[in-house]
Amino acid sequence: MTKMQEGTGAPGRAHIAERTLRTDPWWQAPILTFALLSVWVLYALVRTASQGAYFVEQYHYLSPFSSPCVTASCPPEARDFGTWFGHFPPFIPLALIVLPFLLGFRLTCYYYRRAYYRAFWQSPPACAVAEPHAKYTGETRFPLIFQNAHRYFFYIALLISLVNTYDVIRAFTGADGGFGIGLGTLVMLINVVLLWAYTVSCHSCRHIVGGRLRSFSRHPLRYQAWTFVSKLNGKHMQLAWTTLFTLMVTDAYIALVAHGTFNDPRIFN
Repeated sequence: MTKMQEGTGAPGRAHIAERTLRTDPWWQAPILTFALLSVWVLYALVRTASQGAYFVEQYHYLSPFSSPCVTASCPPEARDFGTWFGHFPPFIPLALIVLPFLLGFRLTCYYYRRAYYRAFWQSPPACAVAEPHAKYTGETRFPLIFQNAHRYFFYIALLISLVNTYDVIRAFTGADGGFGIGLGTLVMLINVVLLWAYTVSCHSCRHIVGGRLRSFSRHPLRYQAWTFVSKLNGKHMQLAWTTLFTLMVTDAYIALVAHGTFNDPRIFN
């Protein structure tokens, strides 16, 4: 028995020899996405593997790549949430407890799925462009079936955002141990605000806030919240990219100050 063709070669589909009839430079977007995501992943791998220059004790600047710091490998001053584990070997990230959940939240995000499906898997590389795969199963089989866990990663991302918020509050520390504001404080604050915007703009959050309501008029507070989240949701793609940039900038800034490359400019105390 001849195996039935699938995808673009399935029965009933128009047989077009060309991969696409588009004449615009459709390949530029997936190539740019591939390059930018690759650079970010490479930077994150190098920084998490380096296990150094992630904490400025004087002003309590803790990199979001290493927060929360709950191992004996962290400086005692950075262990705001206690010491849960002993010393980690150099190849294990200090924030191992949260990294899998942060990666899970980003990888299962609806926008990021579209981005890396097109850029890395070419499934498909662009609209109206045939993908090179002969078979398509969607997100119904291993490993892509785990994409359905996005809503659960969202709950954990909320907790991690609270931890990052706590780190910013602790960063309002002056040279004498009292209240103070430095450029690093503002960098961390901007990063956390944008991280909250990205997290709250999640499609799962929008559904949690306003889903399963039959009448918005009977739930005015949830309707207002749903309207706010919906507006943010329209910027989800921009926030997804912006937060990657601010995470990198925040970590790099803290690393440079921790290395002694330059002193943190103080605004107050």
